[in-house]
Amino acid sequence: MEYHYRNLGRKGEGAPEEDGMRILILGGYGAVGAPTTALLRRAGHTCWTAGRDRTRADRPVDLAEHGLGGYRAALAGADAVVNASGAEDPALAGAAAEHGAAFVDATATTAYVRSLERLAPRAPVLLSVGLAPGLTNLLAADLHAAAPGGTEMDLAVALGVGERHGAAATAWSYGLLGRTFADPATGEPVRNLTRPRTFDLPGLGRRRLYRADFCDQHVLTRDLGRPVRTRFGVDSRALTAALALLGRLPGARGLPTGIHLPGSDAWVVLAQAGGHRRWARGRGQSLATAALTAWAVSLVGGLDPGVHHLHRVAALGDLPPDLPLDLGASGPARREDPGRAQEPR
Repeated sequence: MEYHYRNLGRKGEGAPEEDGMRILILGGYGAVGAPTTALLRRAGHTCWTAGRDRTRADRPVDLAEHGLGGYRAALAGADAVVNASGAEDPALAGAAAEHGAAFVDATATTAYVRSLERLAPRAPVLLSVGLAPGLTNLLAADLHAAAPGGTEMDLAVALGVGERHGAAATAWSYGLLGRTFADPATGEPVRNLTRPRTFDLPGLGRRRLYRADFCDQHVLTRDLGRPVRTRFGVDSRALTAALALLGRLPGARGLPTGIHLPGSDAWVVLAQAGGHRRWARGRGQSLATAALTAWAVSLVGGLDPGVHHLHRVAALGDLPPDLPLDLGASGPARREDPGRAQEPR
């Protein structure tokens, strides 16, 4: 199925944009990178895939073995870089900025985001452009505008394990096991996959989800001035409970990550506070992440140099209407911008 984005400036069937961007996509043939590349090309942009596999990469780049030398060479002619590789090195954004290219990254890793925020790049760096962070940020910002206050806001992230996720995404999820992080509001140490809370998730029903160190909660707690906390699980109740159990076992991060688990490809993300909710759901996490990333790339041309998060430069109502997801809400909508929010069915 094809999705077309008016925000990306598509002129007509197969017609390239005269002012289309030239985009280097790290990991451009992966689970998220491949559909991102396809969508951007469909929108009339010139895209070069980059990665270690010389048979699939337009511009071979091996960051692990050759450092930034090959990457700097691959930047030639690029207006923007999309990092879909899972590589988390602030020098990638820095090198792109030195070249004059914008940098777009959907990372969920808190420490990496903080290191990027310390940069003073000479080109835009846009973060929080996927599902979580990204869509969660937009849902939370929209809910905050409609129901402001200092009360706690909860974010819920439920992902389908039936989809074959990329190696980087799978490794990131397993990397939560056994680790602790600082609560974004209090600084108290929190162990991943503990402190459960039950949510009524559209399409999935009542699910018990657990605290997890997604970077959205840290950025939003700072930006919204209220405690924001993210909880995580998968579409299977049994597997969510199993992950919580594994999180208590020493050495759990060393378990094999290449096992394909039974489940669906359904996902849900939700923000709730004070009895009000904003949510989004769909099927195919990789496709949805790619679609959001491709749309986010269209925003960087109007941004000033510096580090930006998606909720600071766009609103929920700005999302293109043909994204592969459904939005819903309960409680008040923003009076000035109701967007696409609807009562959940």
